[in-house]
Amino acid sequence: MALNMLKLCVGADSLDDLRDWVAQRALLAIAAGLEPHSTHTTRMVPKRVEELLDGGSLYWVIKGQVQARQKLIGIETFKDADGIGRCNLVLGPEVIETEYQPRRAFQGWRYLQPAQAPRDLASLSGEGGELPLELRRELAELGLL
Repeated sequence: MALNMLKLCVGADSLDDLRDWVAQRALLAIAAGLEPHSTHTTRMVPKRVEELLDGGSLYWVIKGQVQARQKLIGIETFKDADGIGRCNLVLGPEVIETEYQPRRAFQGWRYLQPAQAPRDLASLSGEGGELPLELRRELAELGLL
């Protein structure tokens, strides 16, 4: 069964910021002759790698709400210039918008079980997926979505 990760999207003020960042990384990778995926570096290496790579995603928390996910396609460990172990999460190029789900701030990342993961907006036809972004955010903050 696939396992997911949950991470704060530091530096992004909106879903569009995240999409722009991912697009820029994809263009740089393509220009270098590489696959168009992005990476995110973390200090801690997940212990449940096989479960994460069995169809898992990285869910992004933006401004206190889970808003999107990217498919996890690889996890690479390495040592930085100071000899400290790090981990690159290799992410698919598509940012998939999800239903909003409030989350308090936390450090690092957390495992996210499939049952607790928000659904993709594309799968919510007729359930608010067609509402404007700001209206969805306000409704989610009020607990109405």
